Amino acid sequence: MLFNSYTFIVFFIIILILHNLPFPWKVKKINLLLASYVFYAAWNPPFILLLWLSTVVDFFVGRALYTQTNVHKKRVLLVISLIGNLGMLCFFKYGGFLLDNFVMLTHSLGINFNPAKPNIILPAGISFYTFTTLCYTIDMFKKKSEPVRSLLDFSLFVTFFPHLVAGPIVRPPQLVPQFETPRTASKKQLMDGLFLLSLGLFMKVVLADSMLSVSADAVFNSPGRVPALDAWMGVLAFSGQIFFDFAGYSTCAIGAALCLGFVLPQNFFYPYAAIGFTDFWKRWHITLSSWLRDYLYIPLGGNRMGKWRTYMNLMITMLLGGLWHGANWTFVAWGGLHGFYLWVEKFVRDRRERTLGRGSLAGQVAAGPGILEPAPVMVTKASLAPEFSSGRKMSPGFIYALLTFLLVSLSWVFFRAPTFAGAGKLLTCMFGGAQGAGPLLTTLAIIKVTSIVSLMLLFHWLMRNTRVLDLAIRLPWWVTGVVWSAMVILLILSQESGSSFIYFQF
Repeated sequence: MLFNSYTFIVFFIIILILHNLPFPWKVKKINLLLASYVFYAAWNPPFILLLWLSTVVDFFVGRALYTQTNVHKKRVLLVISLIGNLGMLCFFKYGGFLLDNFVMLTHSLGINFNPAKPNIILPAGISFYTFTTLCYTIDMFKKKSEPVRSLLDFSLFVTFFPHLVAGPIVRPPQLVPQFETPRTASKKQLMDGLFLLSLGLFMKVVLADSMLSVSADAVFNSPGRVPALDAWMGVLAFSGQIFFDFAGYSTCAIGAALCLGFVLPQNFFYPYAAIGFTDFWKRWHITLSSWLRDYLYIPLGGNRMGKWRTYMNLMITMLLGGLWHGANWTFVAWGGLHGFYLWVEKFVRDRRERTLGRGSLAGQVAAGPGILEPAPVMVTKASLAPEFSSGRKMSPGFIYALLTFLLVSLSWVFFRAPTFAGAGKLLTCMFGGAQGAGPLLTTLAIIKVTSIVSLMLLFHWLMRNTRVLDLAIRLPWWVTGVVWSAMVILLILSQESGSSFIYFQF
């Protein structure tokens, strides 16, 4: 079921009514759990069994991991959980990819091996709920938190419909305690949640789909070469589209949960206001980057095992982060390019630190925050909306942020292009390799992309200290009402069809 569909509106109204009726708390939780299964079953009902299996196995394995004192048995239980979760993920998401690469390898060795193509359907959200349950069992192995006492609470934690399909990737301490005591939304929470839900849908339906997707698709799907201007417009359009699409989903998820009285962690710090790539990964898909940091980068050794090992751990993390997004080598290249960006940034930072002196205050400031160390994301009522880091208006920092955005946009070419040939062709066109090619985009489309992307960057920068809800509170009530009404009207006018969110395929 899509947030941007009339079916969801009816579904959500029913859930709000049921959640606010005077039922016992356990009955309300059962209602939410059943609703979450209905929400997921809208894509493919049989995959509910897969979701249920993952939930039940990890609940009991996690409890056994916490209580087991025999180190050998604990490791066996952890391996069972890892094999179960990663095995499902590898089969459904990477089965065809692995087979295709094995076939290519055999052909390169002169072996004529041509197996039948597997017909594997990718379950929606499998990458997200797999990571959600994995962090639980790993935490139980390390005894980082108490095991969840109730199977109902754990099931609801895994399948809670706002975050189920495309995040935020939640951890048990962030959500399970909220299921242990009765809660419904206050009037303020309900209004804030509805506002965030409207904002998220506006970002997705109006900005991502209606304003930017057509230009991005036209350029990336073009069979021939396109002029440099059109190529740049297509790439910039996708940079805006993927932000508005994914941040829009996260904002919808946070808003829908808040309408029911629950708080989800924020997932975006307005990434296109980032100054550098360490800063970018503190702002883009925060719950994934913190997951990769805590469960991959740090276990690999992090930055504790010397300079070169730090560089290696960093690249491995980014390559696997790229592969997490999709079963294609272009995603690996996207992750590797971000790893290279972080390498260069770390090298420059280390050189500057040595020059200024490690012990001096100037050296500490120049060194900046560590690689893959996102700022802590507190689960509070104040963290319900995207947030911006500190900064001044129109300073040299804005130039660095703009440079960061352009380099990130170049990396999106590999993320969006289905093949390396397509990515290479587009990059060539962007840098003047298609002179004489006829125009692809209309003047109106170019103006639209330029306007939307420019306003997005300017808004990110100027508002990087202000939360959306805080701004809405400070503005006169009638201004907030006009803005909210305008978003709803544009939503109604733009809702011709409900296209799925980009991150549903991951």
